[in-house]
Amino acid sequence: MRLMASSAAPHVGGRVGARWRWTKLLPLLVAMVVVGEICFLGRLDVAKNAAIVQSWTTSYIASLPMPSSKRSDVGKEEENCREWLERMDAVQYKRDFRVEPVLVSDAEQDWSSCSVGCKFGKQSDRKSDATFGISHDPLTFSVHRSMESSHYYLENNLENARRKGYGIVMTTSLLSDVPVGYFSWAEYDLMAPLQPKPEDAFAAAFISNCGARNFRLQALELLEKSNIKIDSYGACHRNRDGKVDKVQTLKRYKFSLAFENSNEDDYVTEKYFQSLVAGAIPVVVGAPNIQDFAPSPGSILHIRELKDVDLIAARMKFLAANPEAYNQSLRWKFVGPSASFKALVDMAAVHSSCRLCVHIATKIREKEELSPDFKRRPCKCTRKGATLYHLYARERGTFDMESIFLRSDNLTLESLESAVLEKFGSLKYVPIWKKERPESLKGGRELVVYRIYPVGITQREALYSFRFKTDDELRRHVETNPCAKLEVIFV
Repeated sequence: MRLMASSAAPHVGGRVGARWRWTKLLPLLVAMVVVGEICFLGRLDVAKNAAIVQSWTTSYIASLPMPSSKRSDVGKEEENCREWLERMDAVQYKRDFRVEPVLVSDAEQDWSSCSVGCKFGKQSDRKSDATFGISHDPLTFSVHRSMESSHYYLENNLENARRKGYGIVMTTSLLSDVPVGYFSWAEYDLMAPLQPKPEDAFAAAFISNCGARNFRLQALELLEKSNIKIDSYGACHRNRDGKVDKVQTLKRYKFSLAFENSNEDDYVTEKYFQSLVAGAIPVVVGAPNIQDFAPSPGSILHIRELKDVDLIAARMKFLAANPEAYNQSLRWKFVGPSASFKALVDMAAVHSSCRLCVHIATKIREKEELSPDFKRRPCKCTRKGATLYHLYARERGTFDMESIFLRSDNLTLESLESAVLEKFGSLKYVPIWKKERPESLKGGRELVVYRIYPVGITQREALYSFRFKTDDELRRHVETNPCAKLEVIFV
């Protein structure tokens, strides 16, 4: 695409400017002639065809070369390119979600605080965008939502859910379209202060399902055989009165047996998070990737297999006998958890129902972006051998995108992060988790990037495995994905 008019012959500048002005008026004159003919013939709907002419006129003007700037300064040229790209790439979407919110049937809750229009329920005057359960309308998303283990409910397995016909899956798995975990700053006071640990309060267990489909009861029995003193308040192996406040009781203990009913990635329930609140070191039987949920390295103990029990028992005894080592495991309570833990829990600052609406609205826009109007967007501006790329970015959990620009001669990971920080900093942007995090973890006004990743990848990838490893990898992504859309996790 030719972006700018030639300025190689200064002495004809006046004629070039005059030609540019007449060229701009040409579509208007043509439009007037066409509309006049339509009105004269009286055979077609005037308003409808006038809209067609207006659309054609807009496209015609957009195809014209960008007028040459008399300023040769590189900064000014880049500024001109930015303005031109923002204008040329700003194709109007057919649907304004502020006027026509995402509608999800078979649920009764609206989310006025969501970053996209989001309504739950049924409306007689319009079709739902999604429904909980299987939809027989191919244009309506079928949504499956559950917080139970797939070991007990087979359709909670992502592949099984897809085979059954669900287009959107919401489970505890971070691989699902919209994860629904048990974690939340609002629900769990994770930074609650520690209480003194009495000498006789070693480990506590609250286990009531004695038929769990893993080895948790065997692990409990083996710990007891290793001379680990366990106070059991649940129905299984009970030796204490179970009518107690669980979190308040756990605060007395050095260790909490956070034993889940199945061993499944990302299936981490209140047992674990209540242990963190109480300041009792969690001893976990459950998710194979539980270390991804640890507030800091060395803060939890994990029994992966029954053969690990002896080693874990020895570690528990060592920590209990060495206050300095034990306190080190709980150091995160004083200095704050790791960035990865904050990035995980921050996800829940946006309710899963709102994240569902954001996901649906994003899918609707992605489909529309396959249209010719969007395909014609330039997404880059080349001038004097240098190219300026137009990208879009938003914070995870939000919907609207912000323009980000990267130069071809500085297309690096460092420049991408700098561009994101510069853009959101100029907006005086406040991360969405600010309202939910405890005061000690809110930080100052400075934005800190944890991860930048393409819109559409799973949260497990975004949090733990994906990253642009090299500048060349970033360059390839930008060059092969015009107007690339990115999400940012701030911590």
